[in-house]
Amino acid sequence: MGGEKTGKPVLLSGGNPQIAKEYGDGPVKAYIAAMPGWKSDIGRRLDALVEKTVPGVCKAVKWNSPFYGMEGDGWFLSYHCFAKYIKLTFFRGTSLDPVPPVASRTPETRYFHINEGDELDEALLADWIRQASGLPGERM
Repeated sequence: MGGEKTGKPVLLSGGNPQIAKEYGDGPVKAYIAAMPGWKSDIGRRLDALVEKTVPGVCKAVKWNSPFYGMEGDGWFLSYHCFAKYIKLTFFRGTSLDPVPPVASRTPETRYFHINEGDELDEALLADWIRQASGLPGERM
């Protein structure tokens, strides 16, 4: 990969880091460190919020995105970098209250977009994360 020679991570279209599929905290931390610009700070905040809200959460990087789930129960959250925003994916988002605002082609999935300069409503995000972690996860 191009990043091996320069020591810098490869960024895919939209500035999404290319990180090899692997389970655990390390690959997620590598993804977050490789997130460009303001997105890396948001990634650190999201990761800390998930860890605080869901003790013992399982982590992985799959399809160049961090995934969060419960042991034996599947994935409840992932996020992905795009050029102008970070897209949080709640796999059972239609079961959350309130329902995250952005619809998906997948009936139960809902998205929440974070743009540069947005004030993060960490109480709302923690509530969604808490709710989502208690639902059956997505098996991928």
